[in-house]
Amino acid sequence: MSRICLIFLSIILAGCATRPPSQSDDICSIFMEKPRWHKAALRTQSEWGVPVGQSMAIIFQESSYRHDAKAPRKHIFFGLVPWGRTSTAYGYSQALNQTWREYVDATGRWGADRDDFDDAMDFVGWYSHKTKLNNGIPLNDAYRQYLNYHEGWGGYSRKTHNSKDWLLKVARRVENRAQIYESQYAGCRQHLQQGFWERLFS
Repeated sequence: MSRICLIFLSIILAGCATRPPSQSDDICSIFMEKPRWHKAALRTQSEWGVPVGQSMAIIFQESSYRHDAKAPRKHIFFGLVPWGRTSTAYGYSQALNQTWREYVDATGRWGADRDDFDDAMDFVGWYSHKTKLNNGIPLNDAYRQYLNYHEGWGGYSRKTHNSKDWLLKVARRVENRAQIYESQYAGCRQHLQQGFWERLFS
């Protein structure tokens, strides 16, 4: 195979790897389409204790599974001219620059990238674990875990979320999606954990 063909093939494969799943409302379909995401979610559950459906629900809420998601643009001049971003949030997890640096320093994952799904999932696990340590929120409490994720540990402690009705509704959506994902996953977990040939003939 020529070098040009190899380059072209690598570009195509990279695009497939980062493209959002075709059925984001079905966790079984997501993991069948992207088995590496399943492995990443299982590692996050094993390492940090965060349920698979919950970590996936947080990632979906933050980026809709887009690897290069960015914060919305600011607008100036009567709201017509876009200029800069509202924050430094980026990637699958929408982690801020400062929080991502804190994560890297704490875990020693120096090569971690916010647009890498495995790293983003590990970040969600680490953040959820810190939420439990800092504010006593159980790892399986998707509602309050998400409020901490959005407001920060200090913001949650100051109850900044209580004045944001829209955020409380979003947190409920995350909780509901986490519950749906967990229910779906219970029905396909065993099938997903089989090898390729076992799944093919099962």
